[in-house]
Formats: sequence, structure tokens, C-alpha cells
Amino acid sequence: MYNSSVHDFDARGVAKRFRHAAIFGALESLADGETMRFVNDHDPVPLLGQIQQRYGSQIGIAYVARDPGNIVIDFTVQLAVQPSPAELAPATGGCGGGGGCGCSGG
Repeated sequence: MYNSSVHDFDARGVAKRFRHAAIFGALESLADGETMRFVNDHDPVPLLGQIQQRYGSQIGIAYVARDPGNIVIDFTVQLAVQPSPAELAPATGGCGGGGGCGCSGG
């Protein structure tokens, strides 16, 4: 059964220097309850940390596949989840697609 609230995002087709900006833009275009199914050739652990820092519990993260060369992650907007006090603290830094984050260098 096709679920129209799941939207595919294949990061492999996005230039590395634009990848994080494109991912954040895609996440911010989703409505509450919608899911972005992210596909990549490597496990984007630094990106996951940035998503958690930026959105906190408002974006759910669930691995669908975690095989070498085939990483699939569902990012689900869950606005009803209340942020923790730590998530309300101002964030510092940011990726910007560079600075050794691991996802932009190769």
C-alpha cells in the first residue's frame, strides 16, 4: 500500500556541498505527520546529530535499512511532541555543508 505522506529523498543525487541545506529545506517543507524517506550511500551520523540539535524531538529518526552502501532513514515530523528543556536552549554552530562534518568531504 502506498502512503502519500512518505516522500522520497535520495541524497546520492545531490551535490555534496548542497546536501545538508537541501535536507534541512526538505524537512522544513514537511507538514506534521509527514515522513521524508532519506536514502544515502553512507551512514550520516554527523547529520543526524545536527538534525537532533536543530529540531529536537520534533523530527523522529528511524532507520529502515542500515547496510553498507544502502542507508535508508525515515525522518518524521512530529510537532505534537513537546521539546525537552535542553532542546529549548539556543543552539550554537551549524554545518553549512563544510567544516569537516563528514558528509561534505567525500
